[in-house]
Amino acid sequence: MLEDFKMPVNQLKEDVEAVWARLDAPGIDKKIAEKMALTEEPGFWDDHEKAEKIMSQVRKLKARVEPWKEMVSEINDIQAMYELAEESGETSDEEELSAMLKAAQEKFEKLNILNLLSDEVDDSSAFLTIHSGAGGTEAEDWARMLMRMYMRWAERHEYKIETVDILEAEGGIKSVTLQIDGDYVYGHLKGEAGIHRLVRISPFDANARRHTSFASIYVFPVLDDSIEVDIRPEDLRIDTYRAGGKGGQHVNKTDSAVRFTHLPTGIVVACQSERSQIFNRQACMSMLRAKLYEYYREQKEKENAKFGTEKKDISWGNQIRSYVFQPYTMVKDHRTKCESGNIQAVMDGDIDQFMDAYLVAKWKGMPMDSGEDEEV
Repeated sequence: MLEDFKMPVNQLKEDVEAVWARLDAPGIDKKIAEKMALTEEPGFWDDHEKAEKIMSQVRKLKARVEPWKEMVSEINDIQAMYELAEESGETSDEEELSAMLKAAQEKFEKLNILNLLSDEVDDSSAFLTIHSGAGGTEAEDWARMLMRMYMRWAERHEYKIETVDILEAEGGIKSVTLQIDGDYVYGHLKGEAGIHRLVRISPFDANARRHTSFASIYVFPVLDDSIEVDIRPEDLRIDTYRAGGKGGQHVNKTDSAVRFTHLPTGIVVACQSERSQIFNRQACMSMLRAKLYEYYREQKEKENAKFGTEKKDISWGNQIRSYVFQPYTMVKDHRTKCESGNIQAVMDGDIDQFMDAYLVAKWKGMPMDSGEDEEV
């Protein structure tokens, strides 16, 4: 019945208008106009890197406001269609109205997630580091599985992936740092920081017993030059060493691998992905800037919750998410209670539902405790 459409149409219009009011579309349009004016100046394209950076900023600004302009127009059309049908008593449009409303609701949900990515560096690329924890060989295999999961997630979104640093082990990996490049990568991944727990029948146990393993995830934004982070040369200790490899021609014969230690904070970063020490130094500096940005931001805002999570032991009771393979299949995020029974899809990179649930919960100010006392 037409009357059934009244409440969902009005609710969607109210939700859209609420976001539109917060968006400050005139302010965004002004920024776009200012940056487009720069493109008309003589010699704009002489500095290609600077020009491309400005054009990228324009694209991101347009991506924030233009879909919402379309959304406002669509909900107005739906409301007008409903009101005309209600006045005329015509029911032949119910099917079309239902399809339009459903499509608009789905579009709103997707756009609203992107709208939540409004922090200073949410639109940045990201460094993602995985460390194996308690569990020995089993945990090293779990770290390798997580690395594959995040790489598959990145591939699904057509992001660029680079392995910046990796420490391999007999059972898998002890640690790995990936650089994932794309728009809003950091904004999506930032909620993944914390302890991830695996429960399964171990393939390394001859008695086929159930094992619990842990790995930690750290996420930092890849910063551009507009974000200032003060790093004094005297605060750095720089070590060089030979990059690891699997033997033969893959072993690096020179000290190309680089490790930076920031003495005031104790933060350590390393890179051995490039054969050139110069490029590895550049990668290390980029990672160090990212980590220091997060560190100083947390100190300034006195919001130590995420940093505290990262500093917890990589062991029982500190996990943010559990992945259970036996005796049943379940992936559950203990902070948002979001869960999935399709563990194979999750391990193949289908993890957007967990990221979206985190963003929504954070936006709504919902308490998000870890599952210390929860048996999953």
